[in-house]
Amino acid sequence: MGIIQRERRGEIEILTLHRPEALNALNSAELQELEDTIDAIDLEAVRVVILTGAGDKAFVAGADIAQMKDLGETEARSYAELGHRIMRKLETLPVPVIAAVNGYALGGGNELAMSCDIRYASENAIFGQPEVGLGITPGFGGTQRLARLIGSRSKANEMLLSGRTINAEEALRIGLVSAVFPQQELMAQAMKLAETIAKNAPIAVRKTKAALQKGMDLPLEEGLKREVDAFANCFTTHDQVEGMTAFLEKRKEKHFTNQ
Repeated sequence: MGIIQRERRGEIEILTLHRPEALNALNSAELQELEDTIDAIDLEAVRVVILTGAGDKAFVAGADIAQMKDLGETEARSYAELGHRIMRKLETLPVPVIAAVNGYALGGGNELAMSCDIRYASENAIFGQPEVGLGITPGFGGTQRLARLIGSRSKANEMLLSGRTINAEEALRIGLVSAVFPQQELMAQAMKLAETIAKNAPIAVRKTKAALQKGMDLPLEEGLKREVDAFANCFTTHDQVEGMTAFLEKRKEKHFTNQ
């Protein structure tokens, strides 16, 4: 069995990082397998991905410090570039990705969670970027995504420069996560959300994700143009006809075909 475990439940793919003995810390082998797993997702069949960690202590406790300790500058650059490539692949995956954060999400773990579209957390989840205490900076996007996600450079700087961690309730308060649940309910709630998303028109869901994700890095006028393009293009699809016909017929059952 690999480091990344895959489970398909209908149109939902669950990816579990499975190194509980190391609190699922990201070493190069796990990163490479994660990249290969992302590349292998069947985008014709899968409508939502859930990403979580094995065990009840950690989502991902961070990058593997034992592996990083003796890296030189060239090796460290390659390691960071690998992490960046994977986070960006996850972030730009056409289908939505839900992070079910079931414990520690530190350093690379927090960066991995931030690369997902939606973050749900268990009550025991702990988030942070403690890299400065190790003599390094965040290396997988933490300095760039944190402030963008929570909308506060001050709070991002506080976390990044102090290295202090925050609990799930504070993560909810600052907007780092969408909801907090008892640990035993976390996956059920993530599945409930995934099932709700999967019932919607997949083309519309993908175009909405892309418009939001790409538009955040553009001036408002450019983002609005992308939204108009996405909206208009939906009217070339079977799913738009089906969705609106079902609404007018007061029909709850909809037959979206991803076409």
